[in-house]
Amino acid sequence: MTIDNYKFAGKKAIVRVDFNVPLNEEGKITDDTRIRGALPTLKKILADGGALIIMSHMGKPKGKVNAKFSLAQIKDAVAAALGTDVKFAPDCAKAADAAAALKPGEVLLLENLRFYPEEEGKPVGIDKEDPAYDEAKKAMKASQKEFAKTLASYADVYVNDAFGTAHRRHASTAVIADYFDADNKMLGYLMEKEVKAVDNVLSDIKRPFTAIMGGSKVSTKIGIIENLMEKVDNLILCGGMTYTFAKAQGGKIGQSICEDDKLALALDIIEKAKAKGVNLVLATDCVAGDAFSNDANTKVCPVNDIPDGWEGLDIGPDTMKLFADAIKGAKTILWNGPAGVFEFDNFAVGSRAVADAIVEATANGAFSLVGGGDSVACVNKFGLADKVSYVSTGGGALLEAIEGKVLPGIAAIRGE
Repeated sequence: MTIDNYKFAGKKAIVRVDFNVPLNEEGKITDDTRIRGALPTLKKILADGGALIIMSHMGKPKGKVNAKFSLAQIKDAVAAALGTDVKFAPDCAKAADAAAALKPGEVLLLENLRFYPEEEGKPVGIDKEDPAYDEAKKAMKASQKEFAKTLASYADVYVNDAFGTAHRRHASTAVIADYFDADNKMLGYLMEKEVKAVDNVLSDIKRPFTAIMGGSKVSTKIGIIENLMEKVDNLILCGGMTYTFAKAQGGKIGQSICEDDKLALALDIIEKAKAKGVNLVLATDCVAGDAFSNDANTKVCPVNDIPDGWEGLDIGPDTMKLFADAIKGAKTILWNGPAGVFEFDNFAVGSRAVADAIVEATANGAFSLVGGGDSVACVNKFGLADKVSYVSTGGGALLEAIEGKVLPGIAAIRGE
């Protein structure tokens, strides 16, 4: 069953979205990408004559009610985006009456799912080392099923359109699917697009394939790096992990971020790339600052010869050209992670150069997938989101898909 051939008329649909949007101190949304991404699915249900129940998490309230993470803050923004009034249920597990009262074309937004520990299914207030942990975990799993059953009872059909949480077996992303038959559960438009985009990059590869992986730590990207090593022609590693590689090869990196316990791993990655014939592209120069600040004094220096008291905060001009050369000739491009501290305008030049090269390659026929929170923020900051092939809404989910892992939120719909 797909969202296109399902008839929502007269039905109540409960839709898991990812409205974990960033808020400022006044509780106003600073980036509504995720809300806009879900609109085609939500509007299709309403246009068909269905009633809509929206559920999402926000932040990490750790199973406790916290006004800072209340979805009440975004109700008006969701209503504006949908162009219709939105009712609000202040307790997601006690919304049966509100759901039952919904008429076709009406919308109900549930309060933050993660105000209940059952959503994530993790025992609260007990360490994994505690002898009682296993029993607590078993009890929580049973409670999670009941929580999912309650959510499912509100509706006739379940739609998962939250790719950003598809890698988690949570009550609302996977367990709930057990309470709907195959004809009444499906992926939303956003999820379908995300899955297709990942397939384009990992299964339907047009060569050359260039992947750009940023991030501060090698350790958090090792699974992705190793999986990509089997698929790519060019692998650009940048961001903070640059300096772990530089130090591993005997470089002097000043105060730059570095995982000293991963130097051997960095050397191992270099050797694996050679053995597999992958062109591993690492920075040769950087823009260093004498403080972690947009206003720091700067100098361009070799990535392996950074003075004491200075730290690499962006790639340098030679590296920009090196990276661009590896990107511009590609036919498949994956970008996850900026090249420097792009949040500081003075150190965003390298990330902009990477983005511009991807835009140029895309214009020349490449398929480009940009994913991961910081990369998405990058292309949005530069106003280039509409000039790449696809911008993924999923951070962790995209990375796990790239690693080759099965995503529970998708498997639950497909009955895998």
